Amino acid sequence: MTVIRNQVLFVLVIGSAVAVATSGFVGYAPNRLVSGKPIALWEAAGGLATGGIALLGAVLLAACFMSPSKALYSAEGVLAAALLLVVLAAAGQAASTLALGARPAVRISLGAAFWFLAAADALAVVDGLQRLDAGPAARVLSVIAIGAGAAALMAAGTFDALSIAREYASRRQLFADALLRHMALVAGSVGPALAIGFPLGVAAARNPRLQGPLFAVLNMLQTIPSIALFGLLILPLSALATAVPPLAALGVGGIGVAPAIVALVLYALLPVVRNTAAGLAEVDPAVIEAGRGMGLTRRQIFWQVELPLALPVLLAGLRIVTVQAIGLAVVAALIGAGGLGTFVFEGLGQYAVDLVLLGALPAIFLALAADFILQTLAAVLRRRVAP
Repeated sequence: MTVIRNQVLFVLVIGSAVAVATSGFVGYAPNRLVSGKPIALWEAAGGLATGGIALLGAVLLAACFMSPSKALYSAEGVLAAALLLVVLAAAGQAASTLALGARPAVRISLGAAFWFLAAADALAVVDGLQRLDAGPAARVLSVIAIGAGAAALMAAGTFDALSIAREYASRRQLFADALLRHMALVAGSVGPALAIGFPLGVAAARNPRLQGPLFAVLNMLQTIPSIALFGLLILPLSALATAVPPLAALGVGGIGVAPAIVALVLYALLPVVRNTAAGLAEVDPAVIEAGRGMGLTRRQIFWQVELPLALPVLLAGLRIVTVQAIGLAVVAALIGAGGLGTFVFEGLGQYAVDLVLLGALPAIFLALAADFILQTLAAVLRRRVAP
């Protein structure tokens, strides 16, 4: 009886095969407002690309039944990364082929099979790295290699015929401004959240009786829906801008950037405070006592002993806050804060899926990049402080 040695990879490969067989790889629509007709992988990308994807998928499927080894896990990661790039190239090739001779209004979008294949390949790469127990350097190199391959395909114009690329081409400057505004919203909220939440977390770690009421208030803030919180801030900030004209001159008002940053800061406080308190509480008391025995002052113990040991946990909180802020900043476009959410809601209003993706996909990639960078940094710090 054959034993499946890698059940995760097996499910990903079989799921990808089912998705390719039952759904479209790309969609073909006469204009941007009409739902596209799904076109299968072999019809859209041709036999060569389909054969390459099938071959790499078959090799990955065979790897599911092989005896575990580091060489096998390395091969799994490399093959999955190669398959991801082949899928990207096949999507661009399919769009270019379908666009030949088509009217300018025609839109070619990415289908369900493409998204499933791309997600499954990315998860297969992650699975291979985890089973290999790859260090931070190997993970960073893997991401750089995949990113370089995707960038090379983009530079070669592989994706120019896709409708999302056409939406970007018509809004290039607006997209750049929205991306910068989105990053400014995130930075403008995460910074104050750290400045406010870190001292509160230290106070909570030093005084356990403070934790109950403090976390009760912060937990209550988390239960308020983001749109509702934006709405609740309109009246007080408008009144503040009216009472203090210099603040209004600086842009403080009921709508715009000010309520967005205030709301994002309020949402970010709980992870910062909780992880700060938890990280300091996990420091071994024996280490602190050893610092006292060496003659260190309380301040020196905090900065030279407690904080470095708690830093991995603090970075975990920062990772949560950053990813959360990137997502919530999309909703802030509803109150005139700008950012990538502008494209999302504009696309929803026009029933234009690719315009929604033009705002949603960069936000997702920003969140993934921030999560990966901070997670890698935390892993490096854990290795340094590990006994």
